Amino acid sequence: MIDHTSIGLLILRLFIGIRVIYGVLDNVLSFSHMKEFAGFLSQFAFPFPMFSAILSVYVQLIASILILIGWKTRIAAAFLAFNFLIALIMVHFKSGDSLEALTPALAIFCIVLALIFTGAGKYAIDNRQITTHKTT
Repeated sequence: MIDHTSIGLLILRLFIGIRVIYGVLDNVLSFSHMKEFAGFLSQFAFPFPMFSAILSVYVQLIASILILIGWKTRIAAAFLAFNFLIALIMVHFKSGDSLEALTPALAIFCIVLALIFTGAGKYAIDNRQITTHKTT
């Protein structure tokens, strides 16, 4: 029997994982982009902007990879939720962003919140069956 809920969660995990990785890859691959991101964070009074930039980028990258493969999904989603909650509070709400401008960060935040509650679904490493083979 097809598990439609798990297929839906797989689609959601693939989308959010790929989207967030795409969003941070330029910072991972280019130190000048990372410095630009740190400068952006300094405009919003983040403490230790370079450290904050690196931490945010690598939390997003690692958590997204984990979500993509469905391993430690709830923990990874919690890290992403915290990261995007900070972004919403420290940047978007302070800037007075419109709903349209808030939507990408808000959508990611809501999706990872849902994954905290649902988990990865059946099609994930989290749910693989570990079997042991006995030799006689």
